[in-house]
Amino acid sequence: MTLRWEAFLDKVQERGEYDTPEEAERAARVVLALLGAHLVGQVRADLAARLPEAMALILLNPLEAAEPLNPDRFVRATAAWIEGATETTALWDIGAVLSTVADATGDEL
Repeated sequence: MTLRWEAFLDKVQERGEYDTPEEAERAARVVLALLGAHLVGQVRADLAARLPEAMALILLNPLEAAEPLNPDRFVRATAAWIEGATETTALWDIGAVLSTVADATGDEL
């Protein structure tokens, strides 16, 4: 069963300790867009199927990456996409979003 949009953002907001739902949504959109650009095939489809529809669409319709990003470059790219972010705050955003995604998708993914 997939999480509802509001429940997903509530979890991201709680984990990221964001002051507003808008901050949580911004982090979720950026992290999922970058993640989607680097996932392919069935894994991406399976992950999207377990996310709220709006989040699934972000994951499935990303910019296409020219090359894989290692973890450090993923953090830097996230920081670049979020206005005012640093690598430290981007790492926090990534953790809040991906831990919520992990809970929503289950152990097999």
